Amino acid sequence: MYFSSYSKATLSLSATLLLSLLPMAAQACATCGCTLSTDAATGYSAESGWRINVDYTTIDQNELRSGSSRASPEQVVNRPSDPSLGGGEIEHNTKNQYLNFTAAYRFNADWGISLLVPYVKRDHDTYGTQLQPYTPAESAPNQLSNASVSSLGDIKLLASYQGFLPTHNLGVQFGVKLPTGNYGGETEDGTFVGTPVLFKNGPGAGQALDSSLQAGTGSTDLIVGAYYFQPISQNFDGFVNGQFQAAVSERMSAAGANYRPGNLATMSIGVRYEAHADWVPQLQLNLLHKSADQGAFADQPDTEGTVAYLSPGISASITKKLQMYAFVQVPVYSHLAGYQLFPGWTGTVGVSMAL
Repeated sequence: MYFSSYSKATLSLSATLLLSLLPMAAQACATCGCTLSTDAATGYSAESGWRINVDYTTIDQNELRSGSSRASPEQVVNRPSDPSLGGGEIEHNTKNQYLNFTAAYRFNADWGISLLVPYVKRDHDTYGTQLQPYTPAESAPNQLSNASVSSLGDIKLLASYQGFLPTHNLGVQFGVKLPTGNYGGETEDGTFVGTPVLFKNGPGAGQALDSSLQAGTGSTDLIVGAYYFQPISQNFDGFVNGQFQAAVSERMSAAGANYRPGNLATMSIGVRYEAHADWVPQLQLNLLHKSADQGAFADQPDTEGTVAYLSPGISASITKKLQMYAFVQVPVYSHLAGYQLFPGWTGTVGVSMAL
């Protein structure tokens, strides 16, 4: 029995999903995340000026899954996603908390820019890579190792244009994610690359947390997207938006010490009930597909997948310029490659103010 120097723990599809219209937040995972569209949560606008948004999201990945079903530690070890290891890593839990600060400025009804600054707090527990055949002792409490991340994540900068129609309700986005968060990994010979967080206790103490669970990915990503919103009746508004993100440059690029996060594609559709001026119930369907991470530091067999969330929520106008909102995201579909930790639900609360 041994502890892998690059534990394959990945944030699974569920933590990658937070903003599908604004820059996608906290992309340090396999297929986990929050896909909520916060622009839709507070309502789209063509008014010029500043808007500040602060939101908090919690994601507790506490269920081991493969494909569309639950998985057991015995399956992970005896039927590994990478048979060459002679076993598999038994992940226990990943608790994620994200605090996102967004400053957006609209020059006029056509053009706008936004800056997203995320703060990432993450606790990850794993039993490490265990060899075949599986025995209950391999998932005993004394086999747990823990690592904690608490730092700035990768900053996103986006521009938007919505001057295609006189109603200004069709727009496109383009921007970049910068490698501002701490990133890193550990080579086969134990050399650290970048500034990785290390496991602080258990059999894996002193080894690097895997690259996909660090606060940043070490990559520069290009982001493109589009959105459309429209009243669909006297009391209902509808919207649809999509975004694609892909790494174009990686700081960890040396042979045997490289890492490239998988491409991300998200789409959200939803409706808002506008009969009441001060409080607006709404419902979103959030979809995400992530391709596998690449490189020596990547856990390729366990980082690809597709997930869908149903997200009921409400926004409330506290004053003319201040809004608050809260959403719960419930997974309704998942198809995950290999073995990944997945949440039973995610929660987001936020406040948005026009200046």
